[in-house]
Amino acid sequence: MISAPLRRALETRLGPVRGAAPVSGGCINHGMRVELAAGPVFVKHNADAPPGMFAAEARGLDALRAAADGLVVPRPIAWAEAEEGAPAWIALEWLEPSRRTPDFAERLGRGLAALHRAGHADGWGWMEDNFMAGLPQANGVAACWAEFWRARRLEPQLELARRGGRMPGRAAEWDRLMDRLPELLAPAEADGPSLLHGDLWGGNVLASPDGPALIDPAVYRGHREADLAMTELFGGFGDGFRAAYREAWPLQPGYPVRRAVYQLWYLLIHVNLFGGGYGAQAAAVLRQALAG
Repeated sequence: MISAPLRRALETRLGPVRGAAPVSGGCINHGMRVELAAGPVFVKHNADAPPGMFAAEARGLDALRAAADGLVVPRPIAWAEAEEGAPAWIALEWLEPSRRTPDFAERLGRGLAALHRAGHADGWGWMEDNFMAGLPQANGVAACWAEFWRARRLEPQLELARRGGRMPGRAAEWDRLMDRLPELLAPAEADGPSLLHGDLWGGNVLASPDGPALIDPAVYRGHREADLAMTELFGGFGDGFRAAYREAWPLQPGYPVRRAVYQLWYLLIHVNLFGGGYGAQAAAVLRQALAG
C-alpha cells in the first residue's frame, strides 16, 4: 500500500502512519488516504515530479483558500521533494467524499464567481511559475492579457508540440491567430485580472460535507473566462452551474469566440501529455477561433 521510504518520509513530518489505502482519480500523481493519530490526510506522491511542483501547489491552495467564499479548498499540511528513494509528496486536509446536493451546481457557479471577484487585482500573471498537470506553467507578469496568453500560454505549449512532431493545424493558422490575439481578447481585458484555479475540469471539483470543493489548482491571475472555458471543454458542470455564474457575474459579448482561444491552451496541454485525438480537436478549435 505504501513504500517503506515514503512511510519514513511521511512519519518524519507527520508522525506515525497507522495505515494507508489508495485513492483513485489522478492521472499524473498517485493518491492515498493516510491514517495518522490525529485523523486521515490525503497524500499525493510522484517519483517524477519536477522540483517545486508540490510546493507551488500548496501556495496556490493557500491563495484560493484566502479568496474563496462559499467554496471549500483543502488545507495543505506538509510537502517535500523526492529524497532517499521516497517520491515527492504533499499531504492535504482530508475531504470526506459526499453526495452532490440538488443545489451543488448553483453553489459552485456562485462560489466561482465570488472567487473570481475576490481575487481581482492588478497584473496578469503570478508571483512564481508553477505547473499544469506536471508541465511547466510560466506566469511572468505581462503588460496586457493578450500578450500574457500568447507568450506564457500558447507559445510554450505550441513549441513543445512542434518539437514533439505533434503540432495541430498549420503553422500559418497559428501565425494568424497570434497576430489577431490583441483584437480577439481586447473585450475581455476590460474586466481585469482575477485569481484563477487554472485547471478547472470536472475531476478537480469534489463534493464535500461543506459543499463544492476545488482541488489540484494551477493558479495565476488571468481573465476569468479562461477558467470558464475549461469547464465547457470536457463537460461535468452543466447548465445550472453556468446560469448561476452568469447571474452572479454576467459575461461580456463575444465570449464564444474567446472561449475557443482559451480552450486551445488546454488542448495543447493534452496534445503534449497524451497525443491521440487531441491534436485533431485542437486543429478544429483553432479554425473555430479564426472564424470568429
